Amino acid sequence: MRGAVLTRPVRGAEEIPGGPPPAPPARRTDRLPYLLALAFLVAYTMLSVLRYHRMDTRSWDLGIFEQAIRGYAWLQAPVADLKGPGTNILGDHFSPVTALLAPAYRLFPTPVTLLVAQAALFALAVIPVTRASTRLLGRVPGGAIGVAFGLSWGMQRAVDFDFHEICFAVPLIAFSLEALLGRRWGAALWWALPLVLVKEDLGITLAAIALVVAWRARRTSPRAALCAIAVAVLGTAATLVTLIVVIPSFNHGSGYDYWTKVGDGPTPFAGAETKIRTLLWLLLPTTGLLALRSPLLLAGAPTLGWRFLSGDDHYWSTDWHYSAVLMPILLLALADAVDTGRRSPRPWLRTYADRLPACAAAAALALTPSLPLASLTEAGAYRKSPGATAAERLLDRVPDDATVEANVGPISRLTGRCRVLWVGDTRGETPDWIALDNRSGWLRNPHDFVRRLHPDARFRIAGEEAGYVLLERRA
Repeated sequence: MRGAVLTRPVRGAEEIPGGPPPAPPARRTDRLPYLLALAFLVAYTMLSVLRYHRMDTRSWDLGIFEQAIRGYAWLQAPVADLKGPGTNILGDHFSPVTALLAPAYRLFPTPVTLLVAQAALFALAVIPVTRASTRLLGRVPGGAIGVAFGLSWGMQRAVDFDFHEICFAVPLIAFSLEALLGRRWGAALWWALPLVLVKEDLGITLAAIALVVAWRARRTSPRAALCAIAVAVLGTAATLVTLIVVIPSFNHGSGYDYWTKVGDGPTPFAGAETKIRTLLWLLLPTTGLLALRSPLLLAGAPTLGWRFLSGDDHYWSTDWHYSAVLMPILLLALADAVDTGRRSPRPWLRTYADRLPACAAAAALALTPSLPLASLTEAGAYRKSPGATAAERLLDRVPDDATVEANVGPISRLTGRCRVLWVGDTRGETPDWIALDNRSGWLRNPHDFVRRLHPDARFRIAGEEAGYVLLERRA
C-alpha cells in the first residue's frame, strides 16, 4: 500500500544471539508481613492502653519500669523506689536496654509511652516471623504462621501484663531466627547479641541460638560455625559475669536475689501438673508437636529450663509474660519443621506438615475468645467506669514530688510525678501520703493498718472513693 510503512518488531536483547541476558524482573516486596504487623500494633496498643485507661493495672511492674526509665530520661540512675528506697534496678534485673525508651519518655512522660512502645516491639516481631515463613512455605501458609504468632496466647498474655523488658527480646529473637533460616549466619548472631542487655538469663538463650547456627553452618561454612561457638561461649560467660559480678555491684554486694526462685520447691518436680499443662499449651495448639522436629526449638531450652527448676507457680502458669520469648521460637521452629516435613518420604508426614500452618492459625483464632484480645469486642472495654474516674480525682489530690506509699492500684497514676514506695517496704522512711486500693475489702481499719506501718507518725484520711483510700500525714 502506497504511503504505508512496513515495520516489524525489534527483537529484544534476549533474542539476539550473544546479547546480554535479560534483566531479572524486579522483586516486589510482599506487604503481608507489614500489614499483619500494623494490625497487631493497633490491637496490642488498644488492649494495653484501654486497660490502663480503666485503671485495671495488673501488677507493680509498670510502676517499677516507669521509675527506672524516668531516671534514665533525666540522666540519673535508674532508681526504682518500689523495690526499696534508693534501689538501682540494675541490681535487681540487668536490663539496661530499657534506657532506649528514655528519649520517648522524656517527650511523653506517662506510663502510656511504655505500653505503646511494648505494643510496637511485639508487633515488630510479626514481620520477621511472617517474612521467614512466607519465604520457606509460600505466602498463604507463611501468612497463617504470622497470624498464629500474633494471636498466640503467649503474646496476648504478655501484652495484657502491663510492661516488661522482655518486649525487647521478642523481636531480637525473631530477627535472629529469620536470618538463621535464611542461612545468613552473621546476621543471626548479630541480632541475638543484644539479648545480654535485655535480661541476665538471656545470655544463655544467645548461647543456644549460636549453637543452632553452628549446627546448621557446620558443613557449608565452617568458619561461621566456629564464630558461632565463640558467641555461645561469650553468651554463657556474659550471664555468669552478670549474675556474679555486675548485679551485685549495683546492689551493694547483696548478690542475686532470684537464686532462691530456682529450686525453691521441695524438688524440681514441684508443681508438675502446672508445668506439664503449660508445656502442652506451648507445643500442641501452637505447633501441633511438629516443632519438635526442628533444632530451632533448642533456643527455647534455657527459658524452659530455669522455669522448670523453679517451684514458683507464677513462672509456670500461662497467665503472665514468661512465655512471650518462646513464641517466635515455636512458630519459626514450626515453619522450619513444615519445610522439611513437606520433603519427607512419608506421605502422612507430608500431608500433616502441609496442613499444619492453617491449623495453627485456626487454633489461635479459636482460642482468642478466651484470651485478652477478646475484650476489644466488648463495649465495656472502651468505657471508664465512674469508680475509676472518682479514684483518679482522689489521687490527683496528691501533690507532685510527694513521697507516697501505695499498693498496685494507685501506682501507675503516681510514679510519673511522685516518689512512690511499696506498701510495707519503706525501710524506715515515713511517706507524706499513703494511697491504697481497697476494692477487695482487705483493709478493714485504715488507721490501725497505718499505725502498724508507721507507729511514730500520725495520718488522717484525706478521702475515700470507689474503694480507694488516701491518707495524709499530719504535721
